[in-house]
Amino acid sequence: MPTTRPTTPHATTHARLTGPLALLVGADEQVPLVTGDTARYANLDIAASAPALQSVADRVAEFLPYYSSVHRGAGYASAVSTAAYETARRTIGAFVGARSGDVVQVVRNTTDAFNLLATAVPGDVVHLDVEHHANLLPWQGLGERARAVTADETVTETLAVVEAELARTPAALLAVTGASNVTGEILPLADLVEIAHRHGARIAVDGAQLVPHHRVHLELLGIDYLAFSGHKLYAPYGAGVLVGRRDWLDAAPPYLAGGGAVREVTLDGTSWADAPARHEAGTPNVVGAVALAAACEAIAALPDGELVLHEEGLRDRLLAGLEAIEGVRTLHLWRGAVQAIGVVTFTVEGYTAELVAQYLSAEHGVGVRDGRFCAHPLLERLNDGRTAVRASLGLGSSAEDVDRLVAGVARLVAHGPQWTYDVDGRPTPDPRPLPAWVTETGTGSACS
Repeated sequence: MPTTRPTTPHATTHARLTGPLALLVGADEQVPLVTGDTARYANLDIAASAPALQSVADRVAEFLPYYSSVHRGAGYASAVSTAAYETARRTIGAFVGARSGDVVQVVRNTTDAFNLLATAVPGDVVHLDVEHHANLLPWQGLGERARAVTADETVTETLAVVEAELARTPAALLAVTGASNVTGEILPLADLVEIAHRHGARIAVDGAQLVPHHRVHLELLGIDYLAFSGHKLYAPYGAGVLVGRRDWLDAAPPYLAGGGAVREVTLDGTSWADAPARHEAGTPNVVGAVALAAACEAIAALPDGELVLHEEGLRDRLLAGLEAIEGVRTLHLWRGAVQAIGVVTFTVEGYTAELVAQYLSAEHGVGVRDGRFCAHPLLERLNDGRTAVRASLGLGSSAEDVDRLVAGVARLVAHGPQWTYDVDGRPTPDPRPLPAWVTETGTGSACS
């Protein structure tokens, strides 16, 4: 059964996608190298945070003159802002095939969405051990109500252990990733939906990585809840969504207590509104919602299958190039042919992941990510807990970007780095100037 909505093949090349959709803010940005040269930035860190589509930035600029309070203001700008916010909610829901009764809950990001859902689940939650922390840590907060299942060596065997766990002890919710943020591999959601529903559980999908690459349709697939983030979907303006069935969200305690989430307040108590207002206390991120809706519109305008074929070609090119280099190992979850998005994680024998990533940036102008990718249990399985390097593809990616990364890794293996690097992998000295308006250098992430 298909994982996502069926697509129709279209001819494509491994060059950048053409047309307005391929226009990304900063796509032709020149970045300094430690050698004193510059290079067009090859952004292969899309899985962490994608740049804004130019059409999204344009929509935000168009909206900003009307920005005002929503739902309660009498002014014209307030009326426009309210209409824009609620229109965005409908647009986002339509993009993912929401049912007529579903709630489109505007949140900050996927992590926020699952923390909200964790307050609403009326029973046990079953999840896999391959999850991003966004779809792992909120369930751990439920204590004994959360049950982790260890993914097996093949997708088929993994489905079997999930079914066995749901059959062993009833659960209210099965929470799974749509696509691994470490390996890009995709689980068959239609099969998981069938398994969950057969055992009386609902299913929540972490769509942070899947939604930007494959169309997902809640109603056709039977998914109960879907969470994803604007900053993964070319709309990095601070909004994400939880889309799904209303009853649990209406029954849950308000995610935040405050104005906008209420029907009536007295000194003795409060009558709370239904979702989505129930969980959107305070002034919402209207700009973020407008941006996310604009991204949904732009991606929905692509011919079916065009983006998938574009990324599959580039991923195959990247895998072939890396696996031809002696000492390079790519990480995979499951044996056999598995559908995947444009994410490839690898290690280079003799070099730390931190040095490889810094070297690619400093000497080749290629942006990748190193670490454990907020998926520590999975990296424990795949790489004995050690860090790795992740390259990730998206709308603006090209064969030139892929080839530059592969050539850089090949040069590192054959000749070593041209520059010097400290024990943390950072170039020393680092002569690359920062923009004048930046005053602090980066010091790493709380979620490696």
